[in-house]
Amino acid sequence: MAKKWYIVHTHTGFERKVKSSLEERIKAAHQEELFGEILIPTERVVEMVKGSRKTSERKFFPGYILINMEMTQYSWHTVQETLRVTGFVGVNMSSAGNDSEIYKKIPALTDEEAERIIGRIAEGSNKPKPKVVFSEGDQVRVTDGPFANFHGIIEEVFPDKGRVRVKVYIFGRPTPVELEYIQVSKN
Repeated sequence: MAKKWYIVHTHTGFERKVKSSLEERIKAAHQEELFGEILIPTERVVEMVKGSRKTSERKFFPGYILINMEMTQYSWHTVQETLRVTGFVGVNMSSAGNDSEIYKKIPALTDEEAERIIGRIAEGSNKPKPKVVFSEGDQVRVTDGPFANFHGIIEEVFPDKGRVRVKVYIFGRPTPVELEYIQVSKN
């Protein structure tokens, strides 16, 4: 049987702890051959904090981890019995009752779904995304650069560049200024 990707629900905020606990349980049970990678879906985000650019990591599926594993009764039990794991996505444990073969009913991710999520993780670690998303017509305040503390309205958004064109009023006249996402904040 081949390894497939499964989504596991955890207590929110304990994803890293669950991952490390699960890795320890796998080693202790000598089940390394049944498990592949364990991933926490995260991406890097950029924001301005006190006038400086700060890059941090954000979970885009909080409370979930991805596990590449061969689904057997033993591997299922190892994951299911890990502290702060609430279950696999796609199966209702409360209605399962005493079904001893519940692990056979757990749906794996399709290859396309897995590739899309793993691709997003890889893309998010290579190219940080802005923490705030802007749209045309948003009222913003410029927080950095020569136009700091000016207020304006977003005229155009360039998501591929991470920039916006903002109309600010200088000496009573509207002036379009192109700025990076992190140089503006919503009012």
